[in-house]
Amino acid sequence: MPNKIPHIVIGRLPLYLRVLNRLHKEGKVYASSQELGKLLDISAAQIRKDLSHFGELGKRGTGYQIEFLIDELGKILNTDTIWKMAVVGAGDVGHALANYNGFVNRGFEVAAIFDCDPDKVGNQIGDLTIKDCSEMQAVVDQENIKIAVIATPAEAAQQVAEDLISTGVKAILNYAPIFLKVADDVHVEHIDPAVHLQKLSYYLE
Repeated sequence: MPNKIPHIVIGRLPLYLRVLNRLHKEGKVYASSQELGKLLDISAAQIRKDLSHFGELGKRGTGYQIEFLIDELGKILNTDTIWKMAVVGAGDVGHALANYNGFVNRGFEVAAIFDCDPDKVGNQIGDLTIKDCSEMQAVVDQENIKIAVIATPAEAAQQVAEDLISTGVKAILNYAPIFLKVADDVHVEHIDPAVHLQKLSYYLE
């Protein structure tokens, strides 16, 4: 795969994959860049440019063979396998993430959940037992965990990130309302629903 693909392009690939899976479930075999663009509110030219980074994935006059493109995007995004991930923080968000059934069919499995509160450690969330944060290294090694989700209060998140990185985790999805400082070889995505709500409220009278 080509190196140094712009991050903004990588960020759009899961959107393409999501709509392609939807079209596949509807029984469609081919999709044009124009059709994808209408569904995603992205220009057809942008879609073609994004996908061209990864070779000739479509044919002029025919468009994209949906099942083939789903397979190719899965390989590009490394979601053609199941990645085990850990959730740190067994509060409301952590519970919701651990119970969410929509990860596995997209290539991810919550394999462990941790918390530092002794009143929570040992409790069950679905099939998972909440582990103490002190067990993080052992569990990460045992389950071969590469991705983690931080769902802790803001004041705990930076230390949790450092603890996760020390276990070998290199990819973090951060729900805590704080910007994490990490090394360049660690990839972090920040999700703060309140920030997105504040963006929306700007447009309200």
